[in-house]
Amino acid sequence: MSTFSSDLLSTLEERGYIHQITNGEALDALAAKEIVPGYIGFDATAPSLHVGSLVQIMMLRRLQQAGHKPIVVMGGGTTKVGDPSGKDESRKMLTDADIDANIAGIRKVFERLLTFGDGPTDAVMVNNDEWLSELGYIELLRDVGPHFTVNRMLTFDSVKLRLDREQPLTFLEFNYMILQAYDFRELAQRYGCRLQMGGSDQWGNIVNGMELARRMDGSELFGLTTPLLTTADGSKMGKTAAGAVWLNEDQLPSYDFWQFWRNVDDRDVGRFLRLFTDLPLGKIARLEALEGAEINQAKTVLANEVTALVRGREAADAAAQTASDTFAGGGSGEDLPTLSVGSDGMRIGAALTALGFTASNGEAKRKLAEGAVKLDGAVVDDPGFLINVDADSEIKLSLGKKKHAILRR
Repeated sequence: MSTFSSDLLSTLEERGYIHQITNGEALDALAAKEIVPGYIGFDATAPSLHVGSLVQIMMLRRLQQAGHKPIVVMGGGTTKVGDPSGKDESRKMLTDADIDANIAGIRKVFERLLTFGDGPTDAVMVNNDEWLSELGYIELLRDVGPHFTVNRMLTFDSVKLRLDREQPLTFLEFNYMILQAYDFRELAQRYGCRLQMGGSDQWGNIVNGMELARRMDGSELFGLTTPLLTTADGSKMGKTAAGAVWLNEDQLPSYDFWQFWRNVDDRDVGRFLRLFTDLPLGKIARLEALEGAEINQAKTVLANEVTALVRGREAADAAAQTASDTFAGGGSGEDLPTLSVGSDGMRIGAALTALGFTASNGEAKRKLAEGAVKLDGAVVDDPGFLINVDADSEIKLSLGKKKHAILRR
């Protein structure tokens, strides 16, 4: 039974999104009686977000589903500074053109998961460069600076991490938390925003914004964070040996995206179904209760549902069909990742690593020695084996039962 009365907080609690919340009782009462505009910020450092950002995107979806207004804040301004949270080193500087192109790419996934428009609960996407680039430095120092103490800023994890490791934290990055706090205040004034959500590493930044708005304007704002999202084995969500699991098709084929969800740890299935799909909680409970080989049915449902949300139902169906053809029928499927080996061929270990099936040539050698690698169904155990593909043909490369690719010249 939920401890909240509003649809918004009840849903967030039941599905496992809530880690910390400021004045939950007052926010619950507010959400029960009126539309609450809420925001999450996303920096535009790449042309796509990855799976590590999906829980935040789903939070905005839950906000809209509960009858409230999502505000997607693209950090066109803050991207120029760089958030030090969770980072061991400074980010590289991007040009305005780079940032604009990244924002255009990132928008695609939000258009699938949110309804945009001019209505009271329609989502809006805004760029904080609109106001940050207009902010004079002396004005910022005079009006905003007095509300922050260096003593307190030094206690934030994002700052302490760098200092404890004796790694440089630039004055530029040190200003990030001030700019993010200013964002919350500005959004409250421009859009009536009352809530900022984010990952647990953003708690200090969120509270800063609330306090800044209270001191400068006397307004009451709210904050809510999600738990740090890791997989059952303790690794960071959205990262694999092959790299980031990107949300956009341009950065990662839909089959690979589908396979990421199909291959999750058994222990993560129920939690991920609650966080990343719209399936009813009763159905999720039944899927989560499956044991042994039957849990694979739940994993397939997870892969289908998340891929349909992020990439579209057609992409999900195509990926599922490719998996079925590959695993059950022995076919190659149409949506498998492909690799060109060139007219001179490629060593099999290099092919495994190039595809991201193995993290290094050393790991590739171990998998070959274990007999886990096959070419068109035949085991290959020689690390020096040279793959040659005829001009108009293709070969299926497999590592174990779950990783398959098509090799072409």
